Amino acid sequence: MSESRTVSPDAVDERQRPASPAQPERPAAGTPTWWVWLAAWPVTAVFVLSNAATPLYMLWQRDIGFSKGTLTVVFAFYIVGLLGSLLVSGVVSDRLGRKPVLLPALALALAACVIFATATTVAALIVARLFTGIAVGTVVSAGMAAVTDVAGPERKRLAALLASCAMVFGAGLGPLLAGLLSETLPAPTVTVFVVEAILLATAVLTVLRMPVRRPAVPGKGAWVRVPGVPHGNGIHLALGIAVFAPGITATSFVLSLGPTLLTELLGTASGILSGAVAFAMFLAATGVQFAVQKLRRRTILTAGAISTTVSMAALVAAVHASSVPLLVASALLAGAGQGMGQLGGLSLLNSTVPAQRLAEANAALNVGGYIPAGLLPVSTGYLMDAVGLPTGATLFGTVLMGLAVIGGLVVLAGHRRVPEPA
Repeated sequence: MSESRTVSPDAVDERQRPASPAQPERPAAGTPTWWVWLAAWPVTAVFVLSNAATPLYMLWQRDIGFSKGTLTVVFAFYIVGLLGSLLVSGVVSDRLGRKPVLLPALALALAACVIFATATTVAALIVARLFTGIAVGTVVSAGMAAVTDVAGPERKRLAALLASCAMVFGAGLGPLLAGLLSETLPAPTVTVFVVEAILLATAVLTVLRMPVRRPAVPGKGAWVRVPGVPHGNGIHLALGIAVFAPGITATSFVLSLGPTLLTELLGTASGILSGAVAFAMFLAATGVQFAVQKLRRRTILTAGAISTTVSMAALVAAVHASSVPLLVASALLAGAGQGMGQLGGLSLLNSTVPAQRLAEANAALNVGGYIPAGLLPVSTGYLMDAVGLPTGATLFGTVLMGLAVIGGLVVLAGHRRVPEPA
């Protein structure tokens, strides 16, 4: 089935008639392709912040003093903020426009930088992570939809690719930048967030100039609700979540507990090394999306499930063999699994969901992914405190391996419902 048959008739004719009152923001006619790339920059800038703290937690653990379980709680408040934001930001963005939602989110991200830079307590770290999660939840719904708005109906595949890659590239750049700065410059927990604040300031300027307009008439219904998709798109959402959720849970584990695993295996802590591993993981997530973008969506999703499954097998082997190379391999495969699951899910939604519900649909995909990404690593952190690192990591890897296999089977069972591009 060609991609054009999966798009609603209204979406196909968007360029031949004026926007109806229910339509979301529109780009100016003839928007150049470089604006599509630039529209993805706010997503990248906020995701740099999302993981910039990863190599610094070892410093805060030393200076403030808290356990692995507490560390995963700090990480979980990021998920709390993100999920809370997703309950609101997608719907509000579809009704009021992208800019009125993105600008306050960027302001919260800047506030998180200030709190991180001055943090001396666990409570401060929790607040900063909470603000970061709210900002991230906004950009994965409104920010990614803005990229699609700027691209227009004829460049939806490019929009899905750039929005997805902006997310994972920023997520990887954050820990690498923080790891390098933390070991080469003084006052690392301050310097890192000063640099990030500058990046966020440029994102604010980008949003202010972004060629999109507000909707003519707001939509109807509850403003705060569990995000969903229009009738008939539930299968597309389910297929995306089936692969994206295990993938992002695997990368969340590497981000929250990867530095601890590296320290245990190497016997020494290295901010640069932990940041480099996280960067390599998300670089794999970025590169694999460019590599597979022209494949059938069913193939992309199936490959993503397989990659996550093998990643968890490598994780278990790495812990029991005390092997750093196996741990790095696990991280790279986890990144590839998330990247393919994310691209497949976003592409399905971009090609089948009407534009006026797209931000909400993006929010629904991420709710389905981030719930297990928050719960499983937190549970594993406390489990490691109770039963030890090898047992805790083995149980986590086994459970997630099972979920990834189930996700792959769901895709294979529902393959006839996956719309494919021409």
